[in-house]
Amino acid sequence: MPLDTSNYQWLHGEGETPIKGWVRGVPLEDQARAQLRNIARLPFVGPWVAVMPDVHLGIGATVGSVVPTQGAIIPAAVGVDIGCGMAAVRTTLNARDLPDSLARLRSAIERAVPVGNGPHGEHRKTPDSIETALGGSGLWQRLQRIKARHPKIRLDKVEKQLGTLGGGNHFIEVCLDEGEAVWVMLHSGSRGTGNLIGTYFIQRAREELGKRVLGYHVPDKDLAFFMEGEPLFDDYVEAVGWAQDYARANREAMMQRVLHAMRAELPKFRLQAMAVNCHHNYVQKETHGGQEMFVTRKGAVRAGKDELGIIPGSMGAKSFIVRGLGNGESFESCSHGAGRVMSRTAARNSITLKQHREATAHVECRKDQAVIDESPAAYKDIDAVMAAQADLVEVVHTLQQVVCVKG
Repeated sequence: MPLDTSNYQWLHGEGETPIKGWVRGVPLEDQARAQLRNIARLPFVGPWVAVMPDVHLGIGATVGSVVPTQGAIIPAAVGVDIGCGMAAVRTTLNARDLPDSLARLRSAIERAVPVGNGPHGEHRKTPDSIETALGGSGLWQRLQRIKARHPKIRLDKVEKQLGTLGGGNHFIEVCLDEGEAVWVMLHSGSRGTGNLIGTYFIQRAREELGKRVLGYHVPDKDLAFFMEGEPLFDDYVEAVGWAQDYARANREAMMQRVLHAMRAELPKFRLQAMAVNCHHNYVQKETHGGQEMFVTRKGAVRAGKDELGIIPGSMGAKSFIVRGLGNGESFESCSHGAGRVMSRTAARNSITLKQHREATAHVECRKDQAVIDESPAAYKDIDAVMAAQADLVEVVHTLQQVVCVKG
């Protein structure tokens, strides 16, 4: 009998759709486990649910989950930060090319890219380069077609927010790899327009759930769904696809602005061949085990054979450029980061400013009370997370941030 070398554990109860969790050596809260079992009870979910080691309680669906569905999609499982993901590029710069103080570089990046939520996190005047990128992408025309059928979806943030960071756990970092090469890495999504699309369709799904006559119980209103063949199903697939494309374009626009700021502050450099741009909150149609299905990754990255991905740690912790191993048991997926070990409220109540400053002493970043909820202690140990998914990805580069810009 062959030796089982898989890292996952069984997390489901008797008679339920299987749940395979890559959670050895990492915490899994009881609420997240219950949330996973709720989603696994839906008859269109399966053949199993895959759980990544950064798993934690989420809104709608568990963060760090990979949910395959047949004939239906759950909008709240995708969430409202549609297309959120990572981008990274390696430059020809080396650690010795960086100045002793990186404060000026951080300020230059913060001036180049609007950060935070609200009006101050938007372009006061849309840059010509952003207007050009938006005009050539077809995104504006596609969104207008969606709005024609769903007038409540707004258009006023599209130009203002393309090329902006947002807030929360979104960030821009300058990092060094194991050979001291300089990388730029950033994390953001589809901003306000994607949020509005997600919120709108989650509400429409709840309304549809109230009209359905089902032969089974839906344990949570956040698991409301659209059925394939319904007009709203097709409209949601179109809208979520738009938001995912906008998110990718947003990261590309931000990256260009960050690199422009760096060129004004640092010696001349070029970009090297290695670059990654990947979603970790999204849904798309895929084939696994010869079966076509929709795969929703909520806080998970596709890790097909030889596909490159990014697994960031928290502020002050190392991050990884990884290569997928194509493990079918996880639907070719891996974690999207370290994963929270405490809520934002708990972090603000338990982590002191002194602890935060000590944990980020080696990074040029904000060290004020407003970012305490993003301090390293709020997240799982990234080394334990990586060990738990050794059968899903291999590490290509290990990055340590030296500059971190938060929203």
